Amino acid sequence: MGTTRREVRVRRVYEEPDGADGVRVLVDRVWPRGMRKEQAGLDAWEKEAAPSAELRRWYGHRRERYPDFAERYRAELARPERRAAVDRLRERAGDGVLTLLTATRDVEYSHAVLLAEAVRGEE
Repeated sequence: MGTTRREVRVRRVYEEPDGADGVRVLVDRVWPRGMRKEQAGLDAWEKEAAPSAELRRWYGHRRERYPDFAERYRAELARPERRAAVDRLRERAGDGVLTLLTATRDVEYSHAVLLAEAVRGEE
């Protein structure tokens, strides 16, 4: 039996689509401001993979809260409805490239990085 290799990338949805993106999935709960659907070049929008509205508001992209945010978001990802979303993303990744897209300015401190780890099975 072979091992599935998942390449999961994280990019801003506002960046120009890249031919190397593979499957492009928006993983934010709300649609990105000023972005037209045809502009985004999406294959899917997986809202259920995003942090809850409460957690997102609490975090407010304040870097000093990131470690606690990461812990709380990972706990959310363990819930059945979020686990199912991660499984759907794994399926979409298959043996190819999956690009998780977010409107977050500071991608390095975003939920998308943590979600990519979960999809890869690194969580």
